[in-house]
Amino acid sequence: MSAVFENEVVTQAHVRYLRVPGLAGELALITLDNGQDHTRPSTFGPGGLASLDAALDEVAAHSPAPVAIAVTGKPFIFAVGADLSGVPALTSAEDAREIAETGHRVFRRLTDGGVPTFAFVNGAAMGGGLELALHCRYRTIASTAVVAFPEVFLGLVPGWGGTQLLPDLVGIDAAVGVIVENALAQNKVTSGPRAAELGIADVVLEPADFLERSLEWAAGVLAGEVTVSRPEVDRSAWDDAIARARGIVAARTRGASPGALRAVELLDLARAGDTGFTAGTAAEDDALAELLMSDELRAGLYSFDLVNKRAKRPAGAPDRALARKVTKVGVVGAGLMASQLALLFVRRLEVPVVLTDIDQARVDKGVGYVHGELEELAGRGRLSPDALNRLTGLVTGSLSKDVFADADLVIEAVFEELSVKQQVLAEVEAVVSAECVLATNTSALSVTEMASKLEHPERVVGLHFFNPVAVLPLLEVVRAGQTDDATLATAFAVGKQLGKSCVLVADAPAFVVNRLLTRFLGEVTAAVDAGTPVAVAETALDPLGLPMTPFELLSLVGPPVALHVAERMHEAFPDRFGVGEGLRRMVELGKTSVFSEPGVIDPELVGIESGDSPLTAAELRSNAERALAEEIRLMLDEGVVQAVQDIDLAMLLGAGWPFWLGGISAYLDRVGVSEAVTGKRFLPRGVASLPA
Repeated sequence: MSAVFENEVVTQAHVRYLRVPGLAGELALITLDNGQDHTRPSTFGPGGLASLDAALDEVAAHSPAPVAIAVTGKPFIFAVGADLSGVPALTSAEDAREIAETGHRVFRRLTDGGVPTFAFVNGAAMGGGLELALHCRYRTIASTAVVAFPEVFLGLVPGWGGTQLLPDLVGIDAAVGVIVENALAQNKVTSGPRAAELGIADVVLEPADFLERSLEWAAGVLAGEVTVSRPEVDRSAWDDAIARARGIVAARTRGASPGALRAVELLDLARAGDTGFTAGTAAEDDALAELLMSDELRAGLYSFDLVNKRAKRPAGAPDRALARKVTKVGVVGAGLMASQLALLFVRRLEVPVVLTDIDQARVDKGVGYVHGELEELAGRGRLSPDALNRLTGLVTGSLSKDVFADADLVIEAVFEELSVKQQVLAEVEAVVSAECVLATNTSALSVTEMASKLEHPERVVGLHFFNPVAVLPLLEVVRAGQTDDATLATAFAVGKQLGKSCVLVADAPAFVVNRLLTRFLGEVTAAVDAGTPVAVAETALDPLGLPMTPFELLSLVGPPVALHVAERMHEAFPDRFGVGEGLRRMVELGKTSVFSEPGVIDPELVGIESGDSPLTAAELRSNAERALAEEIRLMLDEGVVQAVQDIDLAMLLGAGWPFWLGGISAYLDRVGVSEAVTGKRFLPRGVASLPA
């Protein structure tokens, strides 16, 4: 097993014995520390579990016997779970089962050791780290700590007792929320105070003197001065909570995630409580052994690696040293998208941001939107009064572009019409400095054409944000035909400051995400135009496990935007991209959805499926998958991105493609479509799948 995890950064379990006022004997404190700073959190591989096992052996042999054992972590980190670095090299279910059983055995020692045990959760506790804490009898938590079970997000299950211990501690409904609902909501974490409210922790303490206060609290518990009461778990709530969990899994994965389905089964087993714990953990062993040897889990780890490594070092980005400092930002336009951009810039950069538009009413509305959003954040306690006043003062509006004279970056977010954008950029260029970067938030137009009439086209770059701006983490950085390295480096630096994950894309029609989504949706709308019932088209792609159905996606994007991009793509590639008549009709009628109510086609849209060549669900799904494979291969051949990994990263972060699918290319490889359409896989076997 150690050979599989040969690159493990081993988390050492360091033991020391403390005399705590109020205790008759010593307390054994185990500190988990992998020797790295907080950017490399402590994890448990075979070496880490062996170290904890040895530490517990030492404590058991210590004389005199400690009166209690406490476990804590290094600064900012408790522990973040299993070390998954060696998983891609696992080749047998036996090795996978050994990982599961070892974790259970070692952690169980904290429950069965014969002395009270405490977890001092001083920082992030994720996955196996949280499971370790749950095996302890009592838990303190820092107000700044966060906890989560990310396993289902990756296509796995909590496998070291989490599915059995958490429901028995906080109740089944709260456990479903943490293990299933939060994981499938883009891995939402739970704050320390909220964890205490749920009952995951017994007390919240401030971080400044967290260890000292935790030791005092533990001494109070052991002396009987502090009483820890836990409400009895309502076993009658199980059926409703499990039904809710199944509904969440169906809605968010279309039933296509094996990990999510297994997690619900395991939670259902936990209704037996302590009496069923052994059977429940044995079922966890079975689930881990199977899921660790699944393509879906390997795909999930590939996704995780893309988001946590490749996104932090964007492929093709110029030297960071070339980036220019941005001390003021201009936003051309004051509509919703422009206002969202202004809010993001002022919150993240904390520099003056000025909006312009064609009349005072629009300007006032845009500035008012930003001010209102800042006030709402302050009202929720996310901005202090001083920060609110400072940021509000930084956002202003004007009717004149002269206010951009001292700006270092100006981004336009006006109507998607090439001539309008060319005119706007020319007007801005006339007043800004020679060093000012000019950016466009276009979703489909050519940035090169946009810059072609400028005196200095080399300073123009595309910054394609996704709506809603504050939520979606992707930023497509578009290098136009003459964009220079300093401009591009500044774009990447600003993107990082904004908290976005940047992907470098070439100036090709619709770039990456919109191009693929348009091709994908085009197959759906064409099928409906041909007579495929909307109800069939709505569910045909469920096996892909996407978080939204095609028509939910269409409503989110907005039919006018979808039509604009479809028309642009049809101009560029008429043989592959059509413009659906049903889509045109929706836009003409001002419809935002195909449905007037769930499952009911809008009466004014009845008839859009009146063609005489309907497809079955399987035929439509096949067409959509083949279209995606063809388009990805063409994009790679055209050099739109540096590698297929950038397409996967973009689809994960910009289109919400499920982590456990491993990005779009891994899915197409797994179902055999890549080879059938293009003659070869996008990724080598073993990269986002089981080894060959």
